[in-house]
Amino acid sequence: MNILVCIKQVPDMESRFKVNGTGDWYDEADLAYMMNEYDEYAVEQAVQLKEQLGNQPEITVLSIGADRVGEALKKALAMGCDKAVQVQDNDSARKDPWQIANIIAAYAGDKNFDVIFTGMQSQDRGSAQVGVTVAELLGHNCASTLVGFEYADGVVTAKRELEGGVKSVVKVPVPALVTCQLGLNVPRYPTLPNIMKAKKKELQLVPVASLLKEEAATGTEKLYPPVKSGGGIVLEGDLGDVADRLLGILKEKTTVMK
Repeated sequence: MNILVCIKQVPDMESRFKVNGTGDWYDEADLAYMMNEYDEYAVEQAVQLKEQLGNQPEITVLSIGADRVGEALKKALAMGCDKAVQVQDNDSARKDPWQIANIIAAYAGDKNFDVIFTGMQSQDRGSAQVGVTVAELLGHNCASTLVGFEYADGVVTAKRELEGGVKSVVKVPVPALVTCQLGLNVPRYPTLPNIMKAKKKELQLVPVASLLKEEAATGTEKLYPPVKSGGGIVLEGDLGDVADRLLGILKEKTTVMK
């Protein structure tokens, strides 16, 4: 079996974000970066599948971006992936999901991957479009938002999380692509020995120009920081008086909204 995991390096969500000078993305200076949280579940599930099958499958982990994505790739290697591929692209943040999916599909097209794992979405853009678009481009079966995964006899049994907390179970023959939701598993921490082993594993560099043949379908015109909300109102006093004041405030705001 041949397995591919697609990961993205994103800014640490605890970072202080500022809109950049051109106004179409955030300023990347002084930001700390990490592997996208959803992708950690994808890596872990791929490694668990490899362990289930007696460590026979080979896991390739792929990421698109500047040289700094190497840190995320090294973490995936330390978690148990076998080799890494960095698609070199200093301008990956400005590519839309259609272009990103085409890059991945162009790389994977002749590699005969049986199962492809991706995160459900990225923490920065949150489009949730890349994984399912890759499946469509490759002609693979697809199941999204997985919170449960089983594999046997060439079939993936996927438990999916739907809106409203509803769960559905589908069976997907390989080749298949699945997108991983939070709670699918518990990602392992790379141990020091595995971190040292990761340094000796293969890292392939692929220029993005050799894979990308598609123009952008969409673009970001302007990025705006969230509007700062005002402070809350604390109502104190007798319960009856508080209720009357609250009713008055609600009536006033309803009138303003009309």
